Amino acid sequence: MNDRIPLLVLNSLLPEHQAQIGAQYELIYAITPQARAEAVATHGARIRVVLTIGVVGLTAAEVDAMPALELVCCMGAGYEGLPLEMLKQRGIATANGAGTNDDCVADHAFGLIIGIIRGMRTLDAQCRAGIWREEIPQPPNVSGKKLGIFGLGTIGQKIAKRAGGFDMPVGYHNRKPKEGVQYRYAGSLIELAKWCDVLVCATPGGPATRHAVNAQVLDALGPRGYLINISRGSVVDTDALAAALRDRRIAGAGLDVYESEPHRPEALIGLDNLLITPHMAGWSPEATQASVDRFMANAAGHFAGLGVVSPI
Repeated sequence: MNDRIPLLVLNSLLPEHQAQIGAQYELIYAITPQARAEAVATHGARIRVVLTIGVVGLTAAEVDAMPALELVCCMGAGYEGLPLEMLKQRGIATANGAGTNDDCVADHAFGLIIGIIRGMRTLDAQCRAGIWREEIPQPPNVSGKKLGIFGLGTIGQKIAKRAGGFDMPVGYHNRKPKEGVQYRYAGSLIELAKWCDVLVCATPGGPATRHAVNAQVLDALGPRGYLINISRGSVVDTDALAAALRDRRIAGAGLDVYESEPHRPEALIGLDNLLITPHMAGWSPEATQASVDRFMANAAGHFAGLGVVSPI
């Protein structure tokens, strides 16, 4: 008789992590829309745990179909795709993987900063084509640039810490100033964009931040400014960004996330002042293992009656 707790997994996992989780839980792995619908229809009445990620989420209809559900976990820090109010009303515990991939994301953010300011992608192509430096305009310094962070959460603070190594003054915009933080606070995103040379988006996704970076913010950033987005694609208005890059109203952009993902952002692809990666900032063997381990700890804490480790 199988007495393991039924767990529905909606995000992709490596085989070794499926095995790790499956050793303790009855793993129902459903990462395609069809498999997901079939899993809910077939097992919904039994499922007690759901594992997902913020952009994959969980719908209210799916929660309705799971009367035994008592725990919902997101592997990463984001949870914008969860019906939080409904889960709260049902008394369903929620947890995320906050802190498990912060270093990886912050590292990647700085890779994008250095890469786009120093023109690494273009320089690589020029070098392969046999073009020597005398024929190439000199790219700007990274050190000393003013760094603006939209969303000074845990990841934002990790990015700010790295900025210290580059002698970059740091400013930020949150809904309100953060206690105990010495960085320059901007009361609006436009104010921050006017001040900084590099604007990094590290804010949560969701309706509250959708298209927060619009044409007005990009114009405030200006023709010598750079945009970096490692948060959610929805935070940046893609059409406005494409126009700003095309017209050189900003100097460049480094994106790890975009509105059309997993499909490439067609409006941006032909632009040479763009450096783009496929939502990889939080992915490394170390970060992914830490996220899986955090899920196991959250679930173990919940079912032992001790509570989750990192509640939402």
